[in-house]
Amino acid sequence: MQDNNSSKVTNEGDNMYVKKIKMLIRLFGDSINKEELQQKIARHNGDIELIIEDLVQQSIEKEVLHVFLLSGVGHSIFNTKKEQIRSRKQSQRIEEYRAGNNKVIFLFIYLFHSFLNNTQKGEQREEANESDNKSKSVQKEVEKTEIGETKPGINLQGYCSNDTCLASKAKLLVWVNIGFDNITFVSDKTSFSCPDCKRSTVTSIVKAMFYNSEYSIGASGDLASIKDNNYQCSYTIKSGLSYELKANKIRQHAMNIENLRERSEHAMNSIEIKNLVTELQRYEITVVKPPSLKGNERLLEKIQADYGGDFNQAFDIGRFTILCDNPTKLQTAVAVIKKAEQFNLIVSEDKDFFGKQSKTHHRFHNIKLYVPKHDVYIEMQATLKSFTTLEGYTVIENPKLSHLFYEHIRAWEPNNPSEDELKQSSDETLTKINDVICEWIDTKEIKKIASRYKPHSEIRILKPPQLKVIHEEETNAKNDITLKLIKFVYDQLCKFNPKEMKGKAIHVILFEYFKKHIIGEMNPASCADVVLIMEKARKQELEEDVTMLQALETYISLQANNYSYTDNDDNEKNDSYDCHQHIIDLLREENEEKKSEQRKQAKVMILQGKSGSGKSLFGRHLEESLWELCTNGSSASIPVYISLPKCYNELNEKHIISQALQMKQINKEIIDVIRENISFVFILDGFDEIFDKYDKNNDNERYFYNRFNLSEWNAKIIVSCRSHVLNDEDIKQVLIGPNNTTITSMTYLWPFSKEQMNGYINKFVKMNKKNKVNDNLDWTVRQYEETLKNYPNLNKMMEEPFLLRMILTVLPSLMKKHSAGTKISKAQVYEAFNEQWIDIHVENISKKLSELRIQTNPKKAKLAFQQYCQNLGFEMFIQGNQVATEDDYKEDDRIWSKLDPIIETDIKNTDEKLELQINGDNTSVINTQDIWEEYFNGDSIAKYVLRRVGNNKYQFLHKSCQEYYAAQKIIFDILSWKPNIIGIVDINNQQFQQHFETHVQHLSINFKLLNEELEIIHFIAERIHDLNPIFINLKSRLFRIVESSKDNKNVSIAAANAITILNSANINMDYQNWNNIKIPYAILDRAFLEGTNFSNANLDNVSFYQTCLTKVNFTNASMNGIYFGEYAYLEGHTDYISGIQFSPDWTKIISFSGDKTIRIWDASSGKQLHVLEGHTDIIKAVEFSHDGSKILSCSYDKTVRVWDVLSGQEIPILKGYSDGILAAQFSPDDSMIVFCSNGTIRIWDIASKEQTQLLQGHPVWTNKAQFSSDGSKIVSCSSDKSIRIWDLSSGKQLLSLEGHSNTVIAAQFISNGSKIISYSSDKSIRVWDAHLGQQLQILEGHTDDINGIQLSSDESKVLSYSEDKTIRIWDLSSGNSIQVLEGHSVTVNSARFSPDSSRVVSGSSDSTIRIWDTSTGKQLQILEGHSQTVNGVEFFPNESKILSCSEDKTIRIWDIALERKIQLAEGHLNILTGVKFSPDGSKIGSCSVDKTVRLWDVQSGKQIQVFMGHSDIVVGLLFSADGSKIVSYSDDKTIRIWDVASGRQLHLLEGHSDWVKKVQFSPDGSKLVSCSIDDNIILLWDISSGRKIQEFEGHSDGVNGVQFSSDGSKIVSCSYDRTVRLWDVLSGRQLQIFEGHTNMVEGAQFSLDGSKIISCSWDRTIRMWNVASGKQLLLFEGHGDMVSEVQFSPDDTKIVSSSYDKTIRLWDILSGKQIQIFEEHSDHIQGIQFSPDGSKIISYSQDKTIRIWDVSSGKQIQLLEGHIGGIYGAQLSPDGSKLVSCSMDKTIRLWGSDNGKIVDVTETDVVDYIWKAGIQSGLSMKGSIWKNTKDLTPQQKLLVEQRGGIL
Repeated sequence: MQDNNSSKVTNEGDNMYVKKIKMLIRLFGDSINKEELQQKIARHNGDIELIIEDLVQQSIEKEVLHVFLLSGVGHSIFNTKKEQIRSRKQSQRIEEYRAGNNKVIFLFIYLFHSFLNNTQKGEQREEANESDNKSKSVQKEVEKTEIGETKPGINLQGYCSNDTCLASKAKLLVWVNIGFDNITFVSDKTSFSCPDCKRSTVTSIVKAMFYNSEYSIGASGDLASIKDNNYQCSYTIKSGLSYELKANKIRQHAMNIENLRERSEHAMNSIEIKNLVTELQRYEITVVKPPSLKGNERLLEKIQADYGGDFNQAFDIGRFTILCDNPTKLQTAVAVIKKAEQFNLIVSEDKDFFGKQSKTHHRFHNIKLYVPKHDVYIEMQATLKSFTTLEGYTVIENPKLSHLFYEHIRAWEPNNPSEDELKQSSDETLTKINDVICEWIDTKEIKKIASRYKPHSEIRILKPPQLKVIHEEETNAKNDITLKLIKFVYDQLCKFNPKEMKGKAIHVILFEYFKKHIIGEMNPASCADVVLIMEKARKQELEEDVTMLQALETYISLQANNYSYTDNDDNEKNDSYDCHQHIIDLLREENEEKKSEQRKQAKVMILQGKSGSGKSLFGRHLEESLWELCTNGSSASIPVYISLPKCYNELNEKHIISQALQMKQINKEIIDVIRENISFVFILDGFDEIFDKYDKNNDNERYFYNRFNLSEWNAKIIVSCRSHVLNDEDIKQVLIGPNNTTITSMTYLWPFSKEQMNGYINKFVKMNKKNKVNDNLDWTVRQYEETLKNYPNLNKMMEEPFLLRMILTVLPSLMKKHSAGTKISKAQVYEAFNEQWIDIHVENISKKLSELRIQTNPKKAKLAFQQYCQNLGFEMFIQGNQVATEDDYKEDDRIWSKLDPIIETDIKNTDEKLELQINGDNTSVINTQDIWEEYFNGDSIAKYVLRRVGNNKYQFLHKSCQEYYAAQKIIFDILSWKPNIIGIVDINNQQFQQHFETHVQHLSINFKLLNEELEIIHFIAERIHDLNPIFINLKSRLFRIVESSKDNKNVSIAAANAITILNSANINMDYQNWNNIKIPYAILDRAFLEGTNFSNANLDNVSFYQTCLTKVNFTNASMNGIYFGEYAYLEGHTDYISGIQFSPDWTKIISFSGDKTIRIWDASSGKQLHVLEGHTDIIKAVEFSHDGSKILSCSYDKTVRVWDVLSGQEIPILKGYSDGILAAQFSPDDSMIVFCSNGTIRIWDIASKEQTQLLQGHPVWTNKAQFSSDGSKIVSCSSDKSIRIWDLSSGKQLLSLEGHSNTVIAAQFISNGSKIISYSSDKSIRVWDAHLGQQLQILEGHTDDINGIQLSSDESKVLSYSEDKTIRIWDLSSGNSIQVLEGHSVTVNSARFSPDSSRVVSGSSDSTIRIWDTSTGKQLQILEGHSQTVNGVEFFPNESKILSCSEDKTIRIWDIALERKIQLAEGHLNILTGVKFSPDGSKIGSCSVDKTVRLWDVQSGKQIQVFMGHSDIVVGLLFSADGSKIVSYSDDKTIRIWDVASGRQLHLLEGHSDWVKKVQFSPDGSKLVSCSIDDNIILLWDISSGRKIQEFEGHSDGVNGVQFSSDGSKIVSCSYDRTVRLWDVLSGRQLQIFEGHTNMVEGAQFSLDGSKIISCSWDRTIRMWNVASGKQLLLFEGHGDMVSEVQFSPDDTKIVSSSYDKTIRLWDILSGKQIQIFEEHSDHIQGIQFSPDGSKIISYSQDKTIRIWDVSSGKQIQLLEGHIGGIYGAQLSPDGSKLVSCSMDKTIRLWGSDNGKIVDVTETDVVDYIWKAGIQSGLSMKGSIWKNTKDLTPQQKLLVEQRGGIL
């Protein structure tokens, strides 16, 4: 027994030993073999814990640790250590494992013992079952490893009887899955389908297994079936018995949802579950219990959606989440849960989705535990922490995303195919997201996806169009799953900003789903997509527009300014700026502003420039630059260049941006999304080109920003517009906007400087070699520059970029056609350029056709192209459209049928009878349904001379090219006509005119008014002066057209256009017989119409702004809507007017005058209401009371007077003071008056007529006193240099403000009395603190006395005006000078802000009124008409009018709404300062305040040359003796020598430090002598070299004049220092000083023999000096004012003098006696001259007349009238036949006599002007006749009368 027992024990020990080895091998896998294990067992004496510790440590060392499941299914518990801790370095991982190996060892020991115990229990159960088998027919089979597949529900195992089945052949058991069902069978008699052979051949069932189900099994003969819900149970099936098996899905057993919630809650809190959780936590496994059960609403919704309302299918109502750090712990958790029986729980369902994918691809192991105590199932879901999305435990970014996405689509039942498609794609997307979360795809693939990630902040994802105008509340309210899903996805993409790889991959997956299925693959999903599309479109546009692409190659940065460039401006001056940088800065400024303000007013930038100034090119260049900023992230705004002519549709203005974007491949449906999500910079180019249509399409909204709906876009707007197309009012209403709803800045492109031109030429030469723009590829930069010097007038044109390129392109051909020095017109440049352009295309086409063996005639082809371009250009003008569209149709006609011209050209250029002839009819344009059809009919090659700007859109190369061709069409239409009279060889003028008139109404010029097309007008006008014989009859034909309107009202458009063109060309239209003509709407601004007959004419709506209407006859003319630009002035004053003022309600005007009266006028009618008489001396000040009922005045007559406005009566109050009153003012409530006199200030109460205070303190004259705004204080200022503040109630002085260094002229309270502003004779303005008396600001800059100041309406700015000729605008907060307004030539006497402070008006002693833009400092307008000093100016409040008063005794009202500069610049733009004949009398030179010198042809009156270079007023000019050179001298301190033939500047003479007063040639012409007004020196220059060769010093003040002696050895000079001095030319020594004059010496002259000098002075005397001795010989006295000039007679026996006393006096040189006095001039005399024989004297004066006097009799024999301004210069021609004069009126007149010579005229001869040139200045009507004119307004009639017209 013992041996047996011992043997049994031994066997049991051996068995245990074998089991332990097997268990260890299974635990550690391949990392240990059996032999090693036996050695370790021996080493540790069988101590399992030591053995496991050793094995674990060994596995760590080897970096491999494999664990297999204890269940026998072969799954590994551990992956390799790399998979567990792949993010750490290898060495770190080993150390971490070493540190944590105790936990691992403990785990393995637990698993070992647990597995061993289970094995032993299994063996025991097996033994027990064997003993019971005999007593039971149904037995639960012992679990053991099986082969085959089992599925949830019923699984049967048996043998297949099919001999052909492999399973049958191998005698293998096969599993048959029945699923959830109820079946009955007999084990060996029922057949089931074999899963291998698919036949019902499985009959011998040996086993049944139930999996994840609630089931029952019973055999025949059993009392009751076995019921269970264990997740996996197997039963042996015995042969011959009948079995009934039932399997159902696991279900809850609740009675209702509340019952289920109650059971679940109890179960989750049960001791059984708690014990299980505690056991799990022992292994450091995290168990997450939900804080609460799902809410009923959410639960019911889920149950309804997922289970059709069956709540017993819901298990996740109570779910625990088991979170594990690694796979080992996960399997440990599963193992522990599966041992739940020990906690009285049943494992009822086991679903492992950790190793295989679930439906949603979540990775977890799901176990359902049945809690018998509560009859409910609880779900345990185990996963890794790295895979969970549970908040608080997850490492996944945005963990809710996948769950929320799932919730959106989980219960979605699509209603249509599109929803179905979206649902399917949503499911796929969710799967992809979960694949990333749960790592179903490998790390490399996740990384690859993540690499495509770009954050929302970078790409700016677009809001889907489906969400347009739908708010979040609406989306939630609508039960629209699609909308909710779209909103969810969009919100997630915008808010989710992942940092880790998985998060980025998820974002990419979601974005790609969004882009493809929500936005649509064809649409941009983000701003970045938009950027790509737009950039691609931009490149495509440029590729199609080759011209622009080439132009960008030569782009030179453009200069700009805050005001527009005029010919008076100097584009070299440094106040201009880089336009590109300026725009960039403005855009950047706004971006900075937007950072601080959530919503900012839109910013609009208006870019104006002349035609060809480079606006379009700049727009494209700016777009390119902004794209660079956009793509590199420096800017978030997308630049979009939009050609308005290409995109504008007057029927759809509000969608112009949308249309433009669609043309750039942005789909219509996404436009709204883009608008809401993207910021733009819209560059709207060419507004001027659409303005005509835009303006006609007026729908009561004029502002383009509103018309184009731009407020809907988050955009900065840049609009380019050609200058002068829109008038000031249009610009304000259309571009700036009337209500300041946007922040608008105005930028004006300025011409190229010389430096920029040189840079462009350099680029052009390089580009020409590359692109072969012309054939002269070998031309160098130097060649271009030298050639251009031969054509000076091109320099002005070259300042415009487009013209510069044009000129460079055709310069070689121009050089061949025009000799050096020739004046080349703009039209001639365009002609050459367009000919070359056409030649290139004709040549290319001819070559291509010759390759096809098609013969062509290039000349005919060229003519056809030209005709084509002319017709198309004109059609564009008629249609008001710059873009022609080609229809997509084809014809079979051969293309050359379109090119064969109908016309034959035969040019004959003799007279009116021999003209350009064109055989055939002159067909007009036919308007068809498609106006462009005839231009693109068939595959017309002609279209290829155009510039392609879109798929089927074409433009001319430049708008100016279209205008040129339209002009050419009109010109040749006029010139091509010839009389068609058979058999008549000769035809007289009358017959010619009669035939011509019948044809006029069919001419192109009669189709449409040209008024808005100034460039077309100018092109035609230039041809009038073109010397090409082809244009010889253009001028006469235009006159004929005007004539033709006399008898044909149907040609009124042609006639209006013709006369407008003639005016533009500066054609003299004086003394025309134009009775009965019909020219409505003609522009005759500044026209010369003296003596013209307009009787019975239709002049409706004609503009006569600043026009010369002297002696014009308007009898019976129709004048409805006629425009003069000014109104009748207010008549009444008999002396100079000192000031004007509006009443507070703007209904009345007061004025006061040197006639000692005050007058009240009605502001609307101009009628005089009252004359206030009483003052007996100069009136110093006048003002309205605040309520407008009274007027206060004060005077040097020592009185202060108060007047009743209504009655005009004086209210007796204040009289009888001992000194003159300098100033007076009403108190704010009008109850008191303050006035000041010599050292005193007095306050009077009006009601009581009593003095209430006497303020004394100023020791000398008090200049001004003023109330504070609350009436409690007085501020005063004085000649004592102080300002004092007084308390009104006590009369005490509160403060004395000191700081001014000279007389304080005025002081006033500002800022509600907290500050004081003052100005002084010290030339400064100061701002003071009124409480502390401290000086806050000092505004310095004026260089002479300040005449006044005015505050802007908001008191942020102050303007000041001064004796220094300037107005300055200051910023009060900083004290900085904002603008200096320069333009007046003398003192500025008055200046005012407009009511909105946007403009300033100023009046000056130069008799002009000027209007300025406050923001830019630009002079906007000059109003000329006053004949003397302007003393006061005011803006009307709500009208575009100006009120002014002058020393000419008038008060004038000016209309400033409209001014069109229609005339070509064929004349000086400002006052002329001198004229001279050339020595041969063939030319006239003139100089001007406009800084230019001009050369005129005496015969024709045409301008030959313009010499530009001076930077200030040109004071005078001289011709050299041979006439080859002109010398000019200027206020710019320089003298310049010019070549007459070429116009080139030869020398620049610099040396004077102030303006040059006089220059004279030496008798031999080799030298020049010059003097300056302020630098006290005389300089001698060498003509040939331009070098200074001598300097004469001695005068102590400015030198007024210099002259060479007749032999050239000496120089005489006179000076402000009251001396005359004699100098030796060779040595420079002073030879004599002649002293005696008591005031400055105005002039000095040598006698012809050089022995005497005559001088004249401001001391009213003339003195004669002996040259040799220096002694005074004679003193001539008699003049009553300064003597301005003195001259010797040709025989040296007499002298003539002129004076400011308005007389000319003739003196005998021997006796010194006065011989004659000439007294007809009414103003001071500017100059005098003897005739060559000394028999006559010619004088000219400020009285606007030239007079010729007989020396012997002293009588005036001729009076030359016509100038409307003072005359500044006059000279006889060398032969005495003619006289030239120049005037303040900006004109030159050449006078001649009917007897042949001016010098021979008598009283009976007629002297009249031969021609006049220049620009008409001021409206003149003297002697005009207006009898029975129709439709003149009363105001206009009054104006006519005032100007000398006869009604």
